[in-house]
Amino acid sequence: MRIARYTTGDDPAYGIVQGDPGSEVITPLAGDPLYVGLQPSGQPPVMLEDVRLLAPVIPRSKVVAIGKNYADHAKEMGGEAPAEPMMFFKPNTAVIGPFDPVVLPAGSGEVSYEGELAVVIKTITKGVKAENATECIYGYTIANDVTARDWQRTDGQWARAKGFDTSCPLGPWVETELDPTDLSIVTTLDGDVKQDGTTADMIHGIAKIIEYASAAFTLLPGDVILTGTPAGVGLVEAGQQVTVEIGGIGSLTNTFVRR
Repeated sequence: MRIARYTTGDDPAYGIVQGDPGSEVITPLAGDPLYVGLQPSGQPPVMLEDVRLLAPVIPRSKVVAIGKNYADHAKEMGGEAPAEPMMFFKPNTAVIGPFDPVVLPAGSGEVSYEGELAVVIKTITKGVKAENATECIYGYTIANDVTARDWQRTDGQWARAKGFDTSCPLGPWVETELDPTDLSIVTTLDGDVKQDGTTADMIHGIAKIIEYASAAFTLLPGDVILTGTPAGVGLVEAGQQVTVEIGGIGSLTNTFVRR
């Protein structure tokens, strides 16, 4: 089931997306399904082409991201993959939606795309074991872990490099019925394929990541986990467009701009 967050020009709404590509229809829901469930609002359906899609979830507190979770990406970044998940945070103020512009930050000259599978948490989660981790998952969406590489090198930590405003595009919706173990991840830059990988190559699987993260801090409904990126990351300039496509979900497109 595909759950979208969207607007027709009024307040944001949630709905169930159904139908074949090019003729999708949204059935409006009565509020955020994370908190009120899948209750129809009684409003008439709307065509997907007539709405503006928003980030499908606004994290209640945080985006938890995993670094170097694909061996080929760790190698291209000049290091070995860590023995345990390497975690960092992106603030919820970094989140934007499909087709929203990524604003290249002033002072950085090396901004890179990173296409990733994202996990959305549905329950308050603390100290969960890997074998029970799927019970905590609401669904999956697509992310672009935009990174200022020069800041990443010079700062000694990644808060600024990966947390600046607009550095976390999410979308186009949350897919609640999906086997995430072997999904294609393809990232294009102005139509040219730059990343072509599969979630089967993750070093640390989703269940382990949730166990590891929830041992350290409580995950809240709507929190998002970025699961790492395959090889092929590269720099992007103002005016260029990045699309991340993941099998079983769809695609997420954003254009990069200078303020």
